[in-house]
Amino acid sequence: MTCKSLLAIVGLAALAGSIAIAQPAKESKPAQPTKPAAPAKPVAPSDHAQPGIPGMTPQQMQDMQTCMEAGQPGPHHAELAKAVGTWHGKNKTWMSPDMKEPMVSECVQTVTSLMDGRFIKIEVTGDMGGMPFHGLGFTGYDNVSQKFVSTWMDNCGSGIMHGTGEPSSDGKTITFSYNYNCPIAKKPAVMREVHTHNGPDAMTLEMFMKDPRSGVEYKAMEIAFTRQATSKVAN
Repeated sequence: MTCKSLLAIVGLAALAGSIAIAQPAKESKPAQPTKPAAPAKPVAPSDHAQPGIPGMTPQQMQDMQTCMEAGQPGPHHAELAKAVGTWHGKNKTWMSPDMKEPMVSECVQTVTSLMDGRFIKIEVTGDMGGMPFHGLGFTGYDNVSQKFVSTWMDNCGSGIMHGTGEPSSDGKTITFSYNYNCPIAKKPAVMREVHTHNGPDAMTLEMFMKDPRSGVEYKAMEIAFTRQATSKVAN
C-alpha cells in the first residue's frame, strides 16, 4: 500500500466521522414493548483497530510512519541548502570536440530553498551565443534511492531533463547523469554534469556530452560561480 493510500484512508475515516456527527436526529417513535435484552457478550480487543484512526491496522500505521521518515530532510539536504543565494557565473561553451576557443558569456544563478528544505530551485539568466538564456531546475535528495535527483528545463529546448547524482567520497563534488532527447541524433542521450565546491562562496559546474556524430565525449560547458557578497546566506 502506498503512502497516498494510507493518507487517503485517514482522510476518509475523518470525513466519515464528521458526516456521522453532522447527521440530523430522526424523530423518535413511541417505545414498543420489547423482550428483555440478552446479556451483552464481552468484546475482545481488536487486532485490526488503531485508537484514534478508525479502520487502520498496526501495519498501516507502521507504513505511514516509514513514509513520513523517508520524507524528512537530512544531512544531504543541508548540503544543498548551502547553495542558497545569488551567484555570478562566467561561462565557457564548446559546440563540438574540435572547437578550440570557447564562446564566453556571463550569467546569474539564483538558488532558493523549497518545501521546508527538502529541495532547492535553481534559476539561471544570461546569454548563450548572444541569445537571451533562461533556465530553471529543481534538485533534492531522495532518501529512498539515496541519490540526488534533479530536473532541468530552459528556453533552448522543449524537453525536460531528468538526472540522478552521487557525491564523491570527500563530499566536494556531485556527479549527475542526465537523460535527454538529442535534437540532432533524434534519440535518447546522456549528459554528465559535475558540480565542484571550491569554497563557501565558489563552485564550478562542468558539462560533458557525447558528440552526436562521432560519439566522442567532450566538455561542452564550464561555469565558474562566485556568490555575490550582498546575497550571501548563512547556514
